[in-house]
This record gives sequence, C-alpha cells and structure tokens, in this order.
Amino acid sequence: MLFTKLKAKAAHLIRGENAEEQAHNFLINKGLKPVSRNFRCKQGELDLIMTDKQSLVIVEVRFRKTDKYGSAAESITRAKQSRIIAATHIYLASQKTDRPIRFDVIAISGNGNIDWIQNAF
Repeated sequence: MLFTKLKAKAAHLIRGENAEEQAHNFLINKGLKPVSRNFRCKQGELDLIMTDKQSLVIVEVRFRKTDKYGSAAESITRAKQSRIIAATHIYLASQKTDRPIRFDVIAISGNGNIDWIQNAF
C-alpha cells in the first residue's frame, strides 16, 4: 500500500499567498495588467510583475500582522532591494522588452490597510 506524504503549509506561507492575492487584485482594480507571478531565480523572487501603461512594474508585496517590529514597508531593506533588482535583471534577460521599469511596493498591515508605494526604489 502506497501512502503519499502531504505537507501542511506553514501559516506564514498561507498569509504570504493571501497578501499577494490581495495585492494582485488591488492593482488590477487600479488598472495594472498582470504579466507574471512569483518569478524565482538564484538571486531571489519577484512577487508580481505587471504593466502600468508603458511601464513594466516589479511589485514587492509585504505583509505585517503588527508594526511592533516595524511596518511592512520598512521591512524592505537595501539588501532585499538589491536581490529584487538582481532578479529583475535575470527576468529581463529572458524577455524581449524595451519598457521602462518601475519598482513598487504593496505594504499590507494586519488591519487590512494597503499602502501602494510607486517608484519605491
């Protein structure tokens, strides 16, 4: 008899997926068009890739239950920004695009507040 091991997803991963879905829907409602989600490479991950008019928008989604240790937006360090930029270079190497690039942040707090920071870095 064969048994398949099922792994339960950790709560923080489920919260992260929910936050990304919430951000995705929020941006679509603001007029952005989805291109890709969760692009992964050795350098890191790009949460959402969208277009806004002529720009290709790389979106980092952050969720924080509380601001006790800093806000969601404050959690994006210079090192994190560098990883996002490096992953963007890898993504662009596989794409044929001459669009301008913009880096946005969607910061979601535990009370459901969404802060959209355009041209965040």
